Amino acid sequence: MTTAGTKRGSILSGALALFAERGFDATTVPMIAASAGVGAGTIYRYFENKEVLGNSLFQEYVGIFTETLRDEFPFDETVRNQFHHIFQSMIRFTIKEVHALYFIKTHSSAHFLDDVSHKCFQDLLDILRTFFDSGKEKKEIKELPSSALIAIVYGAFLELQRLVQIGELQPETKLVEDVEESIWDAVRLHA
Repeated sequence: MTTAGTKRGSILSGALALFAERGFDATTVPMIAASAGVGAGTIYRYFENKEVLGNSLFQEYVGIFTETLRDEFPFDETVRNQFHHIFQSMIRFTIKEVHALYFIKTHSSAHFLDDVSHKCFQDLLDILRTFFDSGKEKKEIKELPSSALIAIVYGAFLELQRLVQIGELQPETKLVEDVEESIWDAVRLHA
């Protein structure tokens, strides 16, 4: 017997995979229902419409991502160690939530997002912005706008994950360490 929590979770999982793969607009409620193994009517018992489902999904995974970055953040350590924490947190989040990072990236300015979703995403970006602003104050991060620095780190990380997902790269420890060092080298202030 499937419980209500399991049905809701199945709907969220199915929607996440489809939204990440096809995008919000190209995904229909019947597709989500088929992926979740429930009837289309069941989705409407949990979510008023597809937009509410999309916002619920976005808020849940942005919240998880934000907490992953905040968890045990090394405020009293070097900027380099803080960057290591951010990079490793992104890896942990991606391993645990395979489709979520790409879903967040491709839908962070989507037309269906409500004010709560925008606020959640802003909270996530604020963690990164605060890190970069602090690093620039300490003269350890390049004097670029923080949004550009976020794009460098986030964009490179997304492409790395895409290459891992399609099997072009194997996430071996040495490769991950070298990629982290390369991304750090792209944003750090060189003497």
